[in-house]
Amino acid sequence: HLLMQQFSFPCSYRALIFPLLIREGKPTPFFTFVLALLFCVYNGYLQGRSLSNYAEYPSGWLKDPRFITGFIGWLLGMAINIHSDHILRNLRKPGESGYKIPRGGMFEYVSGANFFGEILEWFGFALACCTIESLAFALCTLFILGSRAKQHHQ
Repeated sequence: HLLMQQFSFPCSYRALIFPLLIREGKPTPFFTFVLALLFCVYNGYLQGRSLSNYAEYPSGWLKDPRFITGFIGWLLGMAINIHSDHILRNLRKPGESGYKIPRGGMFEYVSGANFFGEILEWFGFALACCTIESLAFALCTLFILGSRAKQHHQ
């Protein structure tokens, strides 16, 4: 059940905590919100059902190098993601507008550090779980956030 907890915290952070921390921003179109909500609900169901009903792990799985490497990747990715979100939230002082280039943390190495962190997080999760469903989610994350990162970089 460690894998279910591993999946639950980042989803809770992104869905519940992160929106409360944002001070101001552009409004999200309702249709985009509904699509994102449906994707998250379906993906959560798919991951939960896969891990609780179908995935079978040997007794020493938590000591397996795949699980350990995946868990470290997930943890590192989540830390990068949360830290990058903090940097982005604090780019502008209250009342300030306009584009600012983020500095610090992983932004010194990649322009979309928040996207990089989330991609690393879900590939770590996929390696720790070793299920088709977790790999499919990691690939969806890569394609969706990779295209957003490219747009933000330009």
